[in-house]
Amino acid sequence: MASQWYARTGRLVRFILRRDRLRIPLWLLAIASLTLVVAQAFAGLYPTASERQTMAETMLNPAMTAMLGKGYGLDNYTLGAMMAHQMLLMTAVAVGIMSMLLVARHTRADEEEGRMELIRSLPVGRLSNLQATVLVGFGTNAILALLVAVGLYSLRLESMDLEGSLLYGAALGAAGMFFTGAAAVFAQLSPSARGTIGLSIAVLLLAYLVRAIGDVTDGVLTWFSPLGWVLSAEVYVNNYWWPVILTAAVALLLAAAAYGLHAMRDLEAGIWPARPGRTRASVFLQSPLGLGLRLQRTGLIAWAIGMFVLGASYGSVLGDLDSFFADNAIMNELLSQAEGYSLTEQFIPFLMIIISIICTVPGLMAILKLGAEEKKNRTEHLLSRTVSRLRIMGSYVGISLATGWIMLSMAAIGLGLAASAVMEEPIALGAFYQAAMSYLPAVWTMIGVAVLLIGVAPKFAGLAWAYLGFSFFVVYLGSLLQFPVWLGNLSPFAHASQLPVEEMDYTQAFLLLLVAGLLIAAGMLGYRKRDIHG
Repeated sequence: MASQWYARTGRLVRFILRRDRLRIPLWLLAIASLTLVVAQAFAGLYPTASERQTMAETMLNPAMTAMLGKGYGLDNYTLGAMMAHQMLLMTAVAVGIMSMLLVARHTRADEEEGRMELIRSLPVGRLSNLQATVLVGFGTNAILALLVAVGLYSLRLESMDLEGSLLYGAALGAAGMFFTGAAAVFAQLSPSARGTIGLSIAVLLLAYLVRAIGDVTDGVLTWFSPLGWVLSAEVYVNNYWWPVILTAAVALLLAAAAYGLHAMRDLEAGIWPARPGRTRASVFLQSPLGLGLRLQRTGLIAWAIGMFVLGASYGSVLGDLDSFFADNAIMNELLSQAEGYSLTEQFIPFLMIIISIICTVPGLMAILKLGAEEKKNRTEHLLSRTVSRLRIMGSYVGISLATGWIMLSMAAIGLGLAASAVMEEPIALGAFYQAAMSYLPAVWTMIGVAVLLIGVAPKFAGLAWAYLGFSFFVVYLGSLLQFPVWLGNLSPFAHASQLPVEEMDYTQAFLLLLVAGLLIAAGMLGYRKRDIHG
């Protein structure tokens, strides 16, 4: 009987691999290549022990601990320790996103679009598709782990031995397996693909924040985060395998829980049922703007809360920053170029760059929702009424631009309030807010790129994510890897004013806004003229 529930799982595995014959290899190639490139770059940039030890000193401050994880091996900062400390966490986050999107695409999204009903009409088991998805997810992460491990060891870099390389790859694979299992559970709880992805990303953000708070306090909270487990492996230093085994074991339990939940629910239904709507829609909901807001309301509220918590988590460590910098000659030297500003004030621009890039994510999601609605053949229902294309797209553009502003505001308020609570000489909340708003033109420029793609080349709308990833790459790693200035300037975030240590460059901000406006205008013009596919 049990075997009937998993009948023809193998064929469904091949079917999923056929559909993702480009998607999965591109993910694997991107993550593995980035890992190897950074490892090789570290070897070239920090060839001597003294240079690496200098970098280790800069990694001791609480803000860097919250961002990258608790440092280990800092007294002997080898290339391996540097690689694991500075890259493992962020790479694990990327692997988690890959795994969650893969599961949502082949479970809840297929149910929403009716493909699962077609598959279930064939002689397959009730749990076959879910098991095939989980197997592909686990297999993809296993291949990634092997690629990274072999790649790192083949570089033959000092201190990056075989065991450490295998553990580095295994840590990434285990993190991916965990988020595969988590997404599989949420695909059963939520009645929609949007809910599945939203809940999965919320867990990822929560795991990051809990780990960050735990790492800068007594470390207890770190053990409530799967990302904390992965970092506890202390790759290339102590090489603890048990945290990775623990992560993989919990992933298997999550997958088993997903099987059980899937067996309990009906096709296209969630364990958490969708609430019935009102009999009659309000006047506001009958407009494109009201409908767009209603479709994204829950996700935007969750992101706003997340941005506030993210800002507060960074703000909570600013109280210790001045005392740390005061005893750290290297950081003093790095941050002593702005006269009249405290060292903490000089550190705010570093935080704002990362925060603004994260705040861009919900803004992009809001505008890309328009393309997703078109793929699901829902846009034609609106266009069949007396609603113009410009009004529909304008509503989504307005929601997206407002989302960028709200997210930056929430992060700045959280950062400012938490900083005021822990600092002996608090910085004015307005200073944090102005620093955040200096990045708003850059956020809107990124949204403008997405509008242009949806309006002119909707098949390539995903390139907006690639551009955001590129911006994160050149901003986050640019100073570490000493990228050329022109490469960083390709990102709009490189042109924002570094408040509060710099004066606001209104000309630069105006130019960014002009570029954003032109991109949006071109995108809306293209959307008005091109064929609508659904």
